[in-house]
Amino acid sequence: MTVVLPEVLAAPRNLWRFFATWLHDRMPKGLYARTLLIVILPVVLLQSAIAYVFMERHWEVVTYRLSAGMARQVAALVDIYRNMPDDAEHTRLRHIAATDLNMEVAVLPKQPLPPPAPKSSLFSLLDRALTKELSRRVPQPFWVNTSVPRNLIEIRVALDDATLKMLATRAHAYASNSYIFFMWMAVASIIILAIATSFLRNQIRPILRLAHAAEEFGKGREVAFRPRGAREVRQAGAAFVEMKRRVERAIEQRTTMLSGVSHDLRTLITRFKLSLALMPESSEAVEMRKDVDEMERMLEAYLAFARGDGGEASALTDIGALFDELKADTEKRGIAAAIKIEGDPQIVVRPAAIKRLLANLVGNAQRYGKQIELSAINDGATLTLHVDDDGPGIPVERREDAFRPFYRLDESRNQDGGNSGLGLAIARDIARAHGGDITLDRSPLGGLRATVSLPL
Repeated sequence: MTVVLPEVLAAPRNLWRFFATWLHDRMPKGLYARTLLIVILPVVLLQSAIAYVFMERHWEVVTYRLSAGMARQVAALVDIYRNMPDDAEHTRLRHIAATDLNMEVAVLPKQPLPPPAPKSSLFSLLDRALTKELSRRVPQPFWVNTSVPRNLIEIRVALDDATLKMLATRAHAYASNSYIFFMWMAVASIIILAIATSFLRNQIRPILRLAHAAEEFGKGREVAFRPRGAREVRQAGAAFVEMKRRVERAIEQRTTMLSGVSHDLRTLITRFKLSLALMPESSEAVEMRKDVDEMERMLEAYLAFARGDGGEASALTDIGALFDELKADTEKRGIAAAIKIEGDPQIVVRPAAIKRLLANLVGNAQRYGKQIELSAINDGATLTLHVDDDGPGIPVERREDAFRPFYRLDESRNQDGGNSGLGLAIARDIARAHGGDITLDRSPLGGLRATVSLPL
């Protein structure tokens, strides 16, 4: 038993896990839709339970009571007919039926009862209730049709010498006003849902504003934001504003520090250059000048990586114009270049940062390729930029390493080549600061393709 028990318990657990996964996949993903579902589902379940109780209990009880009353009226008319033999024209019978019972009575010659009438699904409860009550009240054979046009019920009772035909409105034996209950229930549900939807929309709107402000701040764009909404949402908004202030203060302090460091180091490099300019020409002086120039280039690269252009304001930038500048620079180096643009190439970004990003990517392509192609595609949601070359490319397993700071794919390339290992790291940092990213893939030209995705 101890061996079988885990297997027996595993099946319900697996079934529940499958059901939970199935339900999770079909649940709405948005907070507004989920909250609305939380409001709608209890209302629908409550209204359904009330409707079920009404249909199966109250409506059934009322219908049986009304059917019992009609059965008593039918039995009374049968007794009146049998106890009035002198009423040859049945005048008093018809008068009593029309005046007191609101029914029509006709005395037909004795004849067999019609075959059972077809049962309507709409009046199945009435058929059951009326047939049951007539069986209790009328001992003679009878026939019932609850689907007569003009909302009538036809009842025939077979007597010894005649057949009584009675017509009555369906409302005498059937709770026909139940639609009023359902109508009020539907109207009340719609009003409740409308009010709930309005309140939920007002509660969700501050959260969407907060998300928009955080997204714009992540892209380096300034947007006016003031915490609003419920207490918890205002707390989250206030925390975001405080975090934004701290980040901006940290960026400002870092920029100030880097400006000081940059000024001091550039002063020293300028002194070195001045001292070398006053020295007589020699092979040692030439080598020292090359080292100082390389030191200056590396310093600029390190400062650019550390600075990250966080203090630059965003503005509408034409990527096509930047492509033209990079193409002209590439062609000056004797390298073929082409440009392809699909859609509007304008986007709100930090212009100098994006220019540095593209310059770093094109610089890598210039270093290793003989042919370069620049392309931009605007699909309405994202501006995708491609920089293709026909160089040797980068192996798949080492493409992610290429974005690591100070990482050199080719160890044989020394620092004399001006490669500090920061070009792709700076480019990815700039792309992610705008809410996008950079990926590397194989180029249609045979070399490397650098793809930049920037959200619009």
